[in-house]
Amino acid sequence: EAKTSTALNGAFDNEIGAASAELGCWDPLGYVSDGNQERFDHLRGVELKHGRICQLAAFGYAAVDNGFTALGAPKVSSLEAHDVTVKSGHMLLLLFVIAMVEAPSYTAIHEMMSGQSDRKPGDLGIPYKFCKPGDEATMKKYQLAEITHCRAAMMGFSGMVTASAATGAPFPYVGDLFNGAV
Repeated sequence: EAKTSTALNGAFDNEIGAASAELGCWDPLGYVSDGNQERFDHLRGVELKHGRICQLAAFGYAAVDNGFTALGAPKVSSLEAHDVTVKSGHMLLLLFVIAMVEAPSYTAIHEMMSGQSDRKPGDLGIPYKFCKPGDEATMKKYQLAEITHCRAAMMGFSGMVTASAATGAPFPYVGDLFNGAV
């Protein structure tokens, strides 16, 4: 039976993280249906960056609600923390620090997108700890694990915040969901 792709032309069916060998690249909105490698690389880099951030965010969200806070930070729930930091002005400091960390990456992304470097999407130049140079099979295994964990973290963090807001309950944010009341 012939393999089909939601990316119409199947250009990215063999990329790490494609839905499966049978389904190919999952692209229901057709962002890369024209086979544009630069656009695919940019979107893959964005997917990895957001996934990594969500892994940290999920950990931090649960940690704060379990009593771990930064020195001098107010003792509020993770759900309330955004509003508290905006009112106190600390959100501007946080955004400034993030901007300083992010700014150098724009040059590297531009070089990758314009073909001036052989940098791969999401590659921070940190070697895989348990991967010998040239071991492509292990590298692909780690890359697949990373993209899978990133996707799970993005969905998981969204669920944590939604459950926290819906129930108003502390960690693990289920409240009375199992008793039939919200």
